[in-house]
Amino acid sequence: MRINGPIAYIVLYAALYAAFGVASPFWPKFFETRALTSQQIGLILAAAMSMRLVAGPLVGMLADLLGSLRLVLATCAALAAGTAAALLWADTFWLLFFIALVQAAALAPTTSIVDALSVNAAKPQIARKPFEYGRIRGSASAAFVSGTLAIGQLISGSDLTPIIWMNAVLLVAAAAATALVPSVTTQPEPHNSGSPVLAELRGLLRISTFRVLIIVSALVYGSHAMHDAFAVIRWSAAGIETSVISILWSEAVAAEVLVFFLIGPALLDRFGARAAAVLAAAAGIVRWSIEGVTTSVLLLSILQPLHGLTFALLHLACMRMMGTLVPARLAGTAQAVYAFGSALVTAALTLSSGILYAKYGGAAFVPMAVLCGVALPFAWFGFADERHRSADAL
Repeated sequence: MRINGPIAYIVLYAALYAAFGVASPFWPKFFETRALTSQQIGLILAAAMSMRLVAGPLVGMLADLLGSLRLVLATCAALAAGTAAALLWADTFWLLFFIALVQAAALAPTTSIVDALSVNAAKPQIARKPFEYGRIRGSASAAFVSGTLAIGQLISGSDLTPIIWMNAVLLVAAAAATALVPSVTTQPEPHNSGSPVLAELRGLLRISTFRVLIIVSALVYGSHAMHDAFAVIRWSAAGIETSVISILWSEAVAAEVLVFFLIGPALLDRFGARAAAVLAAAAGIVRWSIEGVTTSVLLLSILQPLHGLTFALLHLACMRMMGTLVPARLAGTAQAVYAFGSALVTAALTLSSGILYAKYGGAAFVPMAVLCGVALPFAWFGFADERHRSADAL
């Protein structure tokens, strides 16, 4: 069965990101209900993050090698659903640890591969015109929030099993939804010697604009590490009520959806990917510089919507660049490298953020602003060279 137009992609993204929304905020609490200590929970989460860093690029390259993005995506989603269900019967630390690692490996490449399908390979159209990726990705963000809100009404402090079932069902739905999108089969070009995937990867990394894209995205996305780890702790210590904190976080997500749907595509069409990337980096400088010196609810409520620029707008700019720089046969690899760069920097900064925050408090946000400052000239000069150049000749 096929659904005409972009609806199939919206269904696929919505199922996948709703699955993330119902589970990812609550995994630590679920592990706690299995009588694990804080140290054991931390070990599972850290190991899962490390597994994602390794599995994402490897599976992305495998998808390109096999020439079937849909098959690999469906397999990963189905495997992740199975491991989620297996958690219901796991009652020891090592069994939970093993299942969490397998699930992390299965989930790691899913977002990269689905982006590879919609941005580089299949390129959904409506009325024979390219459909704006931002509207598809905005639907995913809205689905994530909806999933989180829905599961919040179904769980209790002592019973978190609805998380498992909803996560598994939605992942199965995502696997099934891959059958709705057009089949895209690509094959790497033949090479005289060595691994064809590694040869293609080397060719990809020879594109200067692609290298700059990885640097800029890693720096700006990584700069969110301090905020994601310690903003709520800092705001709570300043006496801000949890209901207000919830509203502040909701502002950021709402801005993200708005930029994906409306503002981002218009800015990209009007000013191009380079200007959008520069604006995202500049917004990061402003956001982290001010957040580091204030806990005023009024100022924070003004700053939080900048998330729409520091994340959503930059992601749209990078996807616009990917669409022109990366040939379909390298879509999975390119998206995996893109995700790996930001995940690696974010993991390193998250690890160091605890030390910085413990020593400097709010001033620890300043290095995050510096990172965005470093990214800004890369975006201005690096994105300009090959913004409209196709990499089909790679």
